[in-house]
Amino acid sequence: MTNSRIEEKLGFDKVRTLISNACGSHYAAMRCEEENFSTSAEDIRHRLALTDEMRLILMFEDSFPTSGYLDTLDFLRPLESDNYSLDLQNLRKMRTFVDTLRKVTGFFNEDRCAIYPLLGAMSSSVFSFPEVLRRIDLILDRYGEVRDNASSELASIRKNLKDAEASISKRAAAVLRQYQADGIIDKDATISIRDGKLLLPVANTYKNKVQGFVYDASASGKTVFVEPGEVVELENRITELHFAEEREILRILIEFSTFVRPYVKEMIKSAIFLGEIDFIKAKAHVALDFIAGMPIISEDAHPRIDLRKARHPLLEAALRKEKKQIVPLTLSLNPAKHILLISGPNAGGKSVCLKTMGLLQYMFQWGMLIPTSETSEMMVFDRILVSIGDDQSLENDLSTYSSFLQDMKTMLREADNRTLVLIDEFGSGTEPTAGGAIAEAILAELDSRGTYGVITTHYSNLKMYASKPECGVVNGAMMFDSAAIRPMFKMEMGLPGNSFAFEMARKIGLSEEIVKDAEKRAGDDFVDIERNLRKIARSRKALDEKLQRVKTADKTLENITDQYQKELLEIKQLRKKIIDEATAQAQQIISSSRAQVENTIRTIKEAQAEKEATKEARAELQGFMSALISQKGTASSEDVDRKIARIDARKARQAERKAERAAVAGEKKAAEQLAAEKREKEFRNAPLAVGEKVRDKQSGMVGEVIKLGEKSIIVSLGNFTSKVPASRLERISSNEFRTASRDTAPKTKTDVKIDSGIQERKQNFKTELDVRGVRLYDALDEVSRYIDDAIMLSVGSVRIIHGKGTGVLHDEIQKMLRATPGVASATDEHIQFGGSGVTIVTLE
Repeated sequence: MTNSRIEEKLGFDKVRTLISNACGSHYAAMRCEEENFSTSAEDIRHRLALTDEMRLILMFEDSFPTSGYLDTLDFLRPLESDNYSLDLQNLRKMRTFVDTLRKVTGFFNEDRCAIYPLLGAMSSSVFSFPEVLRRIDLILDRYGEVRDNASSELASIRKNLKDAEASISKRAAAVLRQYQADGIIDKDATISIRDGKLLLPVANTYKNKVQGFVYDASASGKTVFVEPGEVVELENRITELHFAEEREILRILIEFSTFVRPYVKEMIKSAIFLGEIDFIKAKAHVALDFIAGMPIISEDAHPRIDLRKARHPLLEAALRKEKKQIVPLTLSLNPAKHILLISGPNAGGKSVCLKTMGLLQYMFQWGMLIPTSETSEMMVFDRILVSIGDDQSLENDLSTYSSFLQDMKTMLREADNRTLVLIDEFGSGTEPTAGGAIAEAILAELDSRGTYGVITTHYSNLKMYASKPECGVVNGAMMFDSAAIRPMFKMEMGLPGNSFAFEMARKIGLSEEIVKDAEKRAGDDFVDIERNLRKIARSRKALDEKLQRVKTADKTLENITDQYQKELLEIKQLRKKIIDEATAQAQQIISSSRAQVENTIRTIKEAQAEKEATKEARAELQGFMSALISQKGTASSEDVDRKIARIDARKARQAERKAERAAVAGEKKAAEQLAAEKREKEFRNAPLAVGEKVRDKQSGMVGEVIKLGEKSIIVSLGNFTSKVPASRLERISSNEFRTASRDTAPKTKTDVKIDSGIQERKQNFKTELDVRGVRLYDALDEVSRYIDDAIMLSVGSVRIIHGKGTGVLHDEIQKMLRATPGVASATDEHIQFGGSGVTIVTLE
């Protein structure tokens, strides 16, 4: 069977026609007709990626030109010859071509090449010919007519032409007035214009008195229309000027053709480039109409087909006109279960499922996006073999069943594990017992070869074969609402279908006696087979579901273990960082303590105290410093806390001794000051209680303690509450609180000014952020800052374009957004506007 015959059977010929009709140029339409079914995964990926990039451009980019794709090769190729020159119509086409080329190549700047790399690579080597466009604009005006100033000679000719055309009407009017004055022509007569000539209406009896040529006569013959001789001379002059104009325009076109000839080879390449862009654009337009996306190509050692929510595009369009919804198809084939055997009632959707699978597979390998979930997986086949419909032929002496056997002969000759077979009504058209046996033998052979396929049937022996656990065939049932006696058009894998013939007979209206008689004639064996098939299928389905749950649980446990190990590593790193910071703080405290000790020593010396005590204090401090440094990186956080506490106690004792010695030396005032400092320090650093006034050491803001926690404290700061580490807070008195509150009280309304920076950010804020091509952590940081700005500026919702790729960027961004305060929701965009490649963020 030829590809054209397969396309007709699957309905791809209609898809190809839709794409061809969307092309703007004959070149693109021919590319659509010549594009073939591909068996190269790399080629298919390239075709799909180009179409997907163009789909995104048509969705999001308004500056990309969607018109102006004209056929230019038919005059560009002859233009390589010196004997050929452009005519005026081709010059207009060339201007449109060069202008469209300029817009397309200008669109793919450095930033957009990063977003659309394949289309950007196509345009990178294409020239835009700005000088050619400039020269054309010197010849043609915006309406496509030759300018008067295209050359000085043309300007002179057209000036003379305008003067002659103006004088001819004046001359004709003067002649008319003269003849009217002579009484030859009636007073109320006017100049007539026929075929562009100015004619005088003269009574037939006076025609010899008027100099000129009789051009026409009235129907009655009483009036003749004469072209005056003076006007004839002027018209001859105008005709000569028109010829001169045409000759000058031809000379200008020949001169331009000579100018543009060196560019023609590159212009031909550019014309082919625009034709390819037009073809890709047509595919993208149809993909948007189909709400189609790019699936994953399965290329590993065990390739699989995993169609999710697949839709037949032609059937969906027909149902949409009737305001009906299509039922999506989900199926999965893999090396273990590679043939799907669909059974069920007539008119229940078996053939639609088969054709949906076949059409989408053909579209995929042709390079067309398919209407299915973008998480679907498709594998690449070397061939598709089809047996659909009745190919009986009187000329070739083929009956329906003979035609079927011819198809099976071809399939068995060519089928292997890289073949997809599609067989509708398998084995029908002959005596059921023999037909079923032949069909089962063919099915077993296809199964043994590892051939992939989708097959529809009513034969029970084939359903029994598919129920064997060791075979590579899986049953699929078209669901039926037995209560309403109507098909549901939904396929469920793992279950054999029932024909529901008796139920359908009752619904149609056959008498109950006939239906019951038919049930008796069918016998218990038939009923038992159907019942046992469904029982086996239900048991297998339950077992598969349990196995899947076990695998899911194992995977979840593995992920949790990995997460715990990762978090443990982060905790260890954080612990080391905290200890290092605490050690550095301790060293800083020691340094400040040393300065204080030096001051104490100086004071002691000045007071003539004992030198031995001074040495002892310095030695003790130095020893503690050495011990602390040697334990850096190994001490626990508790050790650091204890050592810092000991330093604080030692500082307090030193301060007390300093006060005592100062008092002994007679420095009473200094002692009192030190005591005051001590009391203030005790007041500041004593444990806080709910209701006390505090100050944030970093921001200087004051507030009231609302709730105490183990490591942090909730404080009311003005009109909002904040969770602050206890180390950042210090107690203040009520007087200090009132003073600070008064100083930071809001200004009056007349003093309020809008921050110009915030106002400018609000004006320049964009409700869409594009992070495609950005590294994960940089993207998360950029999204975080962007959401903070959106919340600050009270934006309702924003769009974040992150692309699809492997899905990591999508998952991590949405995970972060759902944990961000102020974010109400983070969901995928509608598939028509980007699907999982775009996240819609709704802010509270």
